[in-house]
Amino acid sequence: MDWYTELDKWIADYLPDLKVACDEPMSRHTSFRVGGPAKRMAFPEKGEQLVLLLETARDLGARPLVIGNGTNLLAPDEGLDRLVIDTSGMCRLEAGEGPRIVTAEAGVPLARLADFACKQGLTGLEFAHGIPGTVGGGVCMNAGAYDGEMKGVIQSVTVLFPEEGIKTLSNEEMDFGYRHSLLSDHPDAVVLRADFALTPGDEAAIREKMRQLMARRKASQPLEYPSAGSTFKRPAGYYAGTLIDQCGLKGLTVGGAQVSEKHAGFVINTGGATCADVLAVIRQVQERVLAEKGVRLEPEVRIIH
Repeated sequence: MDWYTELDKWIADYLPDLKVACDEPMSRHTSFRVGGPAKRMAFPEKGEQLVLLLETARDLGARPLVIGNGTNLLAPDEGLDRLVIDTSGMCRLEAGEGPRIVTAEAGVPLARLADFACKQGLTGLEFAHGIPGTVGGGVCMNAGAYDGEMKGVIQSVTVLFPEEGIKTLSNEEMDFGYRHSLLSDHPDAVVLRADFALTPGDEAAIREKMRQLMARRKASQPLEYPSAGSTFKRPAGYYAGTLIDQCGLKGLTVGGAQVSEKHAGFVINTGGATCADVLAVIRQVQERVLAEKGVRLEPEVRIIH
């Protein structure tokens, strides 16, 4: 019996309220708007559903892939013979136990988190206002922008580890680094929620700072096109976008994928791009920058198989 047939039966018996889609296009769930159908896609709304689903899916060989808004993913054109779990329905957000704590589930958009903190008169998350991802993904990759990052505001993270169960890890235990955390080395671990330790501030001033950062983002980034944000990690001592620009690669196009003419650090979907198109652009950029600058660019976008 196929894994998905067994999974369908198990869900009907044990999680009958769980929403599940068959052969769901990944292009609908990634900011690149690229990717073929996932054999099954589930949409849990509670952590308990997610925990049960993950345990069973692994036992059945469904190779579960947990996603948020899909803002840092590149999915294959041929689709995925695996269970994709969309956590965007896990979006509980509340003031935490302490006066300066905000608790957010994995599916909460970072923009909503920053806005919530602002309304509470808490500063520290302004940098996250324009980041399109969710708390889960933001924590895993230590998302950051404009001199701010998750490392600076996380108090603790509650994580499900396949073999060890649920653990709550401190900021120090998360081992945050540039676009890296402990979870980067444990790809099967899943963020359930996070506690953010913030600082009291003036709501109007916080709102103005978020407005200014968003204006800077809109002025410098090709937000009008589908993309996964910065395509490459920043190499030590350099800026990826500057290196790519210096190699004359702005506007490099394969099919519907293009190095943005507005910001060379972004590969964008100008319309109808395939995963193969995007990968071809990434590969050509890497080869050219290595040949001309001697710098090896590492993708920041997560390429799913």
